[in-house]
Order: sequence, then C-alpha cells, then structure tokens
Amino acid sequence: MKVEIKDAKVIKLNPEFILKYLIGNDEKADTLVMCNSSEVKLITTEQALYEALGCIKSYDDFKLNKLVKLLEVVEVQAGEKAILKEERVEELRGKALK
Repeated sequence: MKVEIKDAKVIKLNPEFILKYLIGNDEKADTLVMCNSSEVKLITTEQALYEALGCIKSYDDFKLNKLVKLLEVVEVQAGEKAILKEERVEELRGKALK
C-alpha cells in the first residue's frame, strides 16, 4: 500500500548526497534518511543512485544496511542513463567527501 503525502516537502537527492550518506560521516544526511519524516518526500533518479554506487571503492566504509534503508525510504524515478566514467567518479567523490 502506497500512501500519498499531500503538502509534503519534496527533496531530490543528488549523487553527491547519496554517496555522502552511504560512505561519509554526515550526521544531517544520516538523520534525513534514517529518521524519514512523513512531512518530507525523498526522491532520486536511477542515474543518481547508479553514479553514487559506482563511486564506492573497496576501501570505503560502506554499510549495506544504509543502502537498504535508502531504498526503503527514497522513491527512485526512472530517467535517462549515461555510463559512469572515472572523471565523474573523482568529481563526485571530491564533492561528497570533502
């Protein structure tokens, strides 16, 4: 059963935010996702999720349960897809982990 939230604030998560949430140590990002408010609707695109996951390195402190929680509370919308290149990986990691 899907509940539609009226007058909710919609927040679109970009790849930098998703990466920061998944492997960073950002209390605001953790709180936004983990304490999912009924007054806030979180959305992202397949491309943003793909880019964030593609930026995770083997040495990162990645916790699978954080990805599961993200998928539980964020609406993932379809959209155009592009191949993730190393330049984009470095750009996103630079922004997310500064």
